Amino acid sequence: MKLYPPIRENWHIMFPVDDIHTLYIEESGNPAGVPVVFLHGGPGAGCAPWHRQFFDPEHYRIILFDQRGCGRSTPHAELQANTTWDLVADLEKIRKELAIERWLVFGGSWGSTLGLAYAETHPERVSALIMRGIFLGRPTDIAWFYQAGANRIFPDYWEDFVAPIPVEERDNLLAAYYQRLTGSNEIARMQAAKAWASWEGRTINLKPLDTSMEHFTNPHTAMSVARIEAHYFMHACFLEANQLIRDAQALKDIPGMIIHGRYDMICPLSQAHELHQAWPHADFTVVPACGHAASELGIQSALVKASNFMLEQLS
Repeated sequence: MKLYPPIRENWHIMFPVDDIHTLYIEESGNPAGVPVVFLHGGPGAGCAPWHRQFFDPEHYRIILFDQRGCGRSTPHAELQANTTWDLVADLEKIRKELAIERWLVFGGSWGSTLGLAYAETHPERVSALIMRGIFLGRPTDIAWFYQAGANRIFPDYWEDFVAPIPVEERDNLLAAYYQRLTGSNEIARMQAAKAWASWEGRTINLKPLDTSMEHFTNPHTAMSVARIEAHYFMHACFLEANQLIRDAQALKDIPGMIIHGRYDMICPLSQAHELHQAWPHADFTVVPACGHAASELGIQSALVKASNFMLEQLS
């Protein structure tokens, strides 16, 4: 099943959420349709126009927004007042501003982390969940991709990732990158951002796509992705130990679908499997011959099917 054809936004606004951050928010589709909010990945990646295309525009009211510090939100790559719980609070501010009682929450990768945190905090505001490429945000999940795990699958790409970091600092790559990405040396900051974003862009698909690399290595995107991800990961995503699994009981009355690529090398399938064990009534789809990205055709098909199925349930 293919994505829906491209559509234009109905409107967009710049929405202040505190004294620092102003968020880009847009709506497309049917203003009287079933509300759905799209949660992008990263953290720090931002939304793109094609993200509207997972949803039937005749029947969905489609809300996209760029989270703090990324995309068209301002200030760009800002780390102050930028935590998981700030973003959860932003979702409630957006929901109230748009006069939405309950909405379908649709998120992938970091968007699944945020979606689960939001749903476990405000289950009464979530009509359903569609979660893709599950990332539970624990230190072990972070270490797999940034210290030891994925490096054994992609040793050639890993050489380029560790190149900006002296050998004596490589026992804690996250801390070494964080120091450079938050430092005052602009050249070191840009070098680190490019290497960090390239590592993600090269490994996100089962078969590398030029479009993924172009997206992640765009200097604007690379800086927000690298800085904000390093900031979140240095703070264990601002979550308590195993919090999303511990609190999964809050999801028991929410219809849900979990979709994950079999060969996801950024967020291994074990995370989705563990979530399903804690949330057993959710539908669980393992997509064969796919990696992590929503740009994988098999994952796109599964997500469109999921959004169509939930539309039938919620209409």
